[in-house]
Amino acid sequence: MSHDQREIGPVLVALADPTRRLLLDALAEAGQASATTLAGRLPVSRQAVAKHLRVLCEAGLVAGGRAGREVLYRVRPAPLDASARWLTELSAAWRRRLAALGTPTEGEVGSR
Repeated sequence: MSHDQREIGPVLVALADPTRRLLLDALAEAGQASATTLAGRLPVSRQAVAKHLRVLCEAGLVAGGRAGREVLYRVRPAPLDASARWLTELSAAWRRRLAALGTPTEGEVGSR
């Protein structure tokens, strides 16, 4: 298993939660923000935001840095990029396998 593949699991787990996806979107839009600021943008408590940020940090999708008394978080796109590459490669491999079996892929089903 490659280094990139070991990192994909935590990324997919982190992205499985809709609140974390909203949080990641809000953070990407803001550029950087504190947990308090992010909680003001989402329908969850600051404590919930902090827990979700911890999962995103552990997956490598978010990094926090101290700015005075606050911790400002920002998106780290590299793990998401690696996951997207892996999913693209996986999709292509399955399409090749299905084509070899003569099984139509999703895009081909309607055209037959």
